[in-house]
Amino acid sequence: MNSFYHSTRSNSDSVTSKQAILRGIAPDGGLYVADWLGEKKLNLARVCGQGFQQTAELVLGALLPDFTADEISACVAAAYGEQWDTPACCPVTKLGDDWLLELYHGPTSAFKDVALQMLPQLMGVASKDGEAGGKNIMIVTATSGDTGKAALDGFAGVDGCGVTVFYPEGKVSDIQYLQMATQAGANVAVSAVRGNFDDCQTTVKQIFADRELAGRLAEKGCVLSSANSINVGRLAPQVTYYFDSYAQLVRTGAIELGDVVTYCVPTGNFGDVLAGYYAKLLGLPVGKLIVASNSNDVLTDFLTTGTYNRLRPFNKTISPSMDILVSSNLERMLYYFCDGDCELVASLMADLAEKGSYTVPPAVLERIRSVFACGRADDDDTRAQISGTWDKLGVLIDPHTAVAKKVLDETAADGSARVVLSTASPYKFSADVLAALDEDTDGMNGFACMDALAAKTSTVAPAQLSGLRDAAVLHTDVNDREGMGAFVEAACARVFQ
Repeated sequence: MNSFYHSTRSNSDSVTSKQAILRGIAPDGGLYVADWLGEKKLNLARVCGQGFQQTAELVLGALLPDFTADEISACVAAAYGEQWDTPACCPVTKLGDDWLLELYHGPTSAFKDVALQMLPQLMGVASKDGEAGGKNIMIVTATSGDTGKAALDGFAGVDGCGVTVFYPEGKVSDIQYLQMATQAGANVAVSAVRGNFDDCQTTVKQIFADRELAGRLAEKGCVLSSANSINVGRLAPQVTYYFDSYAQLVRTGAIELGDVVTYCVPTGNFGDVLAGYYAKLLGLPVGKLIVASNSNDVLTDFLTTGTYNRLRPFNKTISPSMDILVSSNLERMLYYFCDGDCELVASLMADLAEKGSYTVPPAVLERIRSVFACGRADDDDTRAQISGTWDKLGVLIDPHTAVAKKVLDETAADGSARVVLSTASPYKFSADVLAALDEDTDGMNGFACMDALAAKTSTVAPAQLSGLRDAAVLHTDVNDREGMGAFVEAACARVFQ
């Protein structure tokens, strides 16, 4: 079996999974994909008889074939250990007649921890294997809120690595801001950017494509890589929680082995829901994958009409991690549903860059819609869902999870078990959650809201969030888009001096 990866836009440059992970993005701007994905199916009965860590080894072994079993085992042990507040890592709990997959039990209280506790381990193995050419690695990533802190936490103190994070100024929650701004570590750099997340993400892609910058950094012994969900080392670990959630449902008797399960996923950059499609290709009985969007509903429109149009107003919402108009991982999905037509994918991405939109052929849209469904919820819907879920079910959810719950409630039941992916602790968004519960938050900072939310609901804020009130702000940089490249270069000089 061919075990190489190549770009979504060209199949001329084959790389190993270790090389793909270290590069992050292909030289032509495409994302790394594997044509052999789906040729091998995981043993579902085996998955249902084991825990999260063992399933992670099975999934990563299938998706990253040039890592040895011992390498993967060591990575899993380091990534999914005592830094998680439950041995289950990602437990499944009841949500009325449906189920909630809790993905926020890691060190930064967001689902990104599943991937970003793993990615540094994978990169460490790959670089020691010589794939980095003996150079230091600077991780450069854009974040709409959660990826930033998860990347900083995962890479802080890792030998031979630095991490630079950009986030949109004023467009993350105050708790998300403090998680990044208080991050300690000699190898970390953080900057706000005047603009929105798409500005940050687009410029980071341009930084990776800047050959002159790459040349200057190479002369100083440094290469750039990405921790965004464009990196296959981010995507692969997320497949684990789809298989593990299915196993939990089987063990509780909620479903029988082989039954189909529907997943509803709040998503902006499409990586979280794409991991569900990868799980399906690996043999998981996935029914529909429901894409839940907030009022930045570019994905809803695309899945409805076949036209992706980023030329629309950007809305700042109470679910900021989904405030995205350019969903990078959608390119990987297009590749698979276009039967690996790199020329078509490259043409669509060129249209998006040059014209701001593209339209897929009707036959491609029909295939996509056979797997992916969609829905949207605006801020009023989201607040009502937070309140209703607490009042009726006694379950406290964050605004992103509430978007998915709203969309699922509006989706006709088909008899399958249905799982909502809960992507963050409600305490990361205490002010908005508290306001949704009809409490006045005027004049209250994030920690006052956190304390009031705990008192009102008799729940407990994660220690890693409540402890931020005593942490010193260490990062105050703000840049325009034009200054981001220079900021990265300066960070490399400081970290690897």
